[in-house]
Amino acid sequence: MLEHGFVDPEISAQVPDVHVVGRAVTVRMTAPDSTLVHVAAGLLEPGDALVIDMGQNRRQACVGELVALACKEAGAAAIVIDGYCTDIHELRAMRMPVFARGTSLLTTKLHGLRYGAINERITCGGVPVAPGDVVCADDNGVLILPPATLVGVLDRVEESDAAEPALMQALRAGRKLPDLTGAGTLGAGDADAS
Repeated sequence: MLEHGFVDPEISAQVPDVHVVGRAVTVRMTAPDSTLVHVAAGLLEPGDALVIDMGQNRRQACVGELVALACKEAGAAAIVIDGYCTDIHELRAMRMPVFARGTSLLTTKLHGLRYGAINERITCGGVPVAPGDVVCADDNGVLILPPATLVGVLDRVEESDAAEPALMQALRAGRKLPDLTGAGTLGAGDADAS
């Protein structure tokens, strides 16, 4: 239905078996200072998703057990980091949904620099994110869209999902997928070589 809003698949669920929807609260931090991450964690309300742009920092973790617990206690739906987290066993034990590029032992520090921004437009995994955007995430990945865009496709998504059980039943009964989806009507010369 869409080709945009899909966060880089390297940003994946660090806590498995989660399905979340939340409102984006954005943070752009400057490595190696995580002061603004702590400030933003204190601003979260139930249903918010903390979305963090770490810039080009590909070494340090900006979220660990303490920040995750603060977010969980605030009722946050998730934390999405264009970067790394730490304390993975503790995050999994508390079941706080965290999506990140992976883990790191090296953490950011509280330097009090306050460079960066809270609740301004950022980029996360190649996707522009504005405060209030809708964050949908599970083990398959992260999708972030403006609310109006999401509302515009919901009916088509629900229609597609409703059709799937009948298609799967037909496949189990021996029907061929191209015949069911209409892909079988493509001529051999019409198929995209890629």
